[in-house]
Amino acid sequence: MKVKIFGKKECNLCKASLRKFQFFLDKWELAERIQLAFYDLDTVDGLTEGSLLDALEVPTIIVEEDGVEIARWEKRIPRSDEFGKIFTSQS
Repeated sequence: MKVKIFGKKECNLCKASLRKFQFFLDKWELAERIQLAFYDLDTVDGLTEGSLLDALEVPTIIVEEDGVEIARWEKRIPRSDEFGKIFTSQS
């Protein structure tokens, strides 16, 4: 499973999203099983990946399993219970 966070380095909501996912993946002892990646939309690589996944709003958070999108949040930080349900199958 992979969590992709699309944002900008100067975006406080984007930074808070990344911190929140890092915190809960560590708390739930899932950091080794769920990959967390941040894509900076101010870079060519980040913008390319964001364009491929139609993830140009900040922040956009996508959860993928085996390359298939299973959850998406745009312009907001999801509540921990929203993504926690998805991750419980990984514990």
